[in-house]
Amino acid sequence: MGWNSWDCYGAAVNEKTVRKNAEYMADKLKKYGWEYVVVDIQWYEPTAQSHEYHPFTELCMNEYGQLMPAENRFPSAKGGKGFAALAEYVHSLGLKFGIHIMRGIPRQAVHNDLPVSGTAVTARQIAKTDSICSWNTDMYGVDASKPGAYEYYLGLFRLYASWGVDFVKCDDICREMPHCREELRLISRAAKECGREIVLSISPGPALLEEAELYKETAAMWRITDDFWDEWRLLYGMFERCEKWCTHTGLGNYPDADMLPIGALRQDYSEDDRTKFTEDEQYTMLTLWSIFRSPLFIGGEMTKFDKFTLDLVTNEGILDMHKNARHAHQVFRKSIDGNELILWIAACAYGGSYIALFNAGESTAQYTLDFKSIELEGELSYTELWSAVEGAGSSISCKIPPHGAKAFYLR
Repeated sequence: MGWNSWDCYGAAVNEKTVRKNAEYMADKLKKYGWEYVVVDIQWYEPTAQSHEYHPFTELCMNEYGQLMPAENRFPSAKGGKGFAALAEYVHSLGLKFGIHIMRGIPRQAVHNDLPVSGTAVTARQIAKTDSICSWNTDMYGVDASKPGAYEYYLGLFRLYASWGVDFVKCDDICREMPHCREELRLISRAAKECGREIVLSISPGPALLEEAELYKETAAMWRITDDFWDEWRLLYGMFERCEKWCTHTGLGNYPDADMLPIGALRQDYSEDDRTKFTEDEQYTMLTLWSIFRSPLFIGGEMTKFDKFTLDLVTNEGILDMHKNARHAHQVFRKSIDGNELILWIAACAYGGSYIALFNAGESTAQYTLDFKSIELEGELSYTELWSAVEGAGSSISCKIPPHGAKAFYLR
């Protein structure tokens, strides 16, 4: 559970913004379990201004071709300190610090044939120059079969460990299978052997279902979608993705439905830009992500949260479901009175069950769920998690608004 800078600032995030969002999280959200503060892409690009990239631009790096924070954007990085001071500040708030990286080695390091730290080889000798990202020009791939390839990644992760990094989101790799399989194994091994516990997240999706065991072997979380934005069609499509991936969720392995595009977004384009999701769609998103147990990463500018958004991400019943749901899966998806209704169920780790009812239709749905139909016997007490309304009986009757959701804890 945390915050990532991409949805609100793209490649243009700076130290001041990271610090103020970390302070907000520590003050308002930490007690609910939110803890990671993640600096997304191109923190090493001094001219970044938006969600757009500058092709083949000059990047900040050290003598070994390891990317370094742009000092004009991250002043505390001066003197070769990297992210150490910023990470220390985040840690002082009782939070954890993360960064985004791209798979591979900087083209700039390859073109300048810089040495690889701790080896006798150079960047040009380990680069896989025909392995390039289709949407960003910063990197070449690394040839995992070449001497020095593992040492390159180990040197990177040891650098991150020395900064105090707790989380690394590695991009341009999750869906790049099978040709990046061995490179992913190198990255995973380096993260595990760098001397610090670092959570490894891999992007972008859609992840490949046939590679599920590889993802579980190498990463803590992997993206099951391409970039997820505030559009109903993308949220609607997530039901199918979650149904396919739910059996692969377990301790230390989490299919990732991507960031939550809530609150103030795309601030590099307009300070007035806010999520296009309706309130009911946001309830649906948090309910699905939580029963499915996707990682929860806020995408919006937290210091601009209104009451609704703050209440959304601090609902203790929903966050308890996120922590304690087990064996979640879809029970049905069917048309009832002209609306598409979707039912998910999960066991609760400390007893009882969770159910989530979604209305993907365009009008309010009235529905009664008989507990016998989901093999729950007898009279049960229940709590609707969003409203905290309690009840008891052998069934639940509820109204669900269009694109809305209800979530219940049964005991």
